[in-house]
Amino acid sequence: MQQQELKKDSGHQEHPIKLYLMVWGLLFVLSTFSYLVDYFQFHGLLRWGLIIAFMLLKAGLIVAVFMHMAWERLALVYAILLPPLALLVLVGLMALEGGHTFLTRMLFFH
Repeated sequence: MQQQELKKDSGHQEHPIKLYLMVWGLLFVLSTFSYLVDYFQFHGLLRWGLIIAFMLLKAGLIVAVFMHMAWERLALVYAILLPPLALLVLVGLMALEGGHTFLTRMLFFH
């Protein structure tokens, strides 16, 4: 009884092992699906879309459960996740501008 009270008083939170095993199993299934994309020889946009979708799902599970972000305060989650998201948006905008510049140069200089 005292051990349970100590765990509550110390602020330390323990999660059931079942949660970690289920997430580990789901990561295994998602990895299997990712490999099956290559096995069934999907091509083009479908292939890359599936691979990226499975990659993002696995990364999200790892960050949420194994890095304990699912149980953190929302302000901390925003502080950690928003800067990389902003960088990805800016990189995407730069890639669009770079493509436009390349096509313009190809049109006028060749």
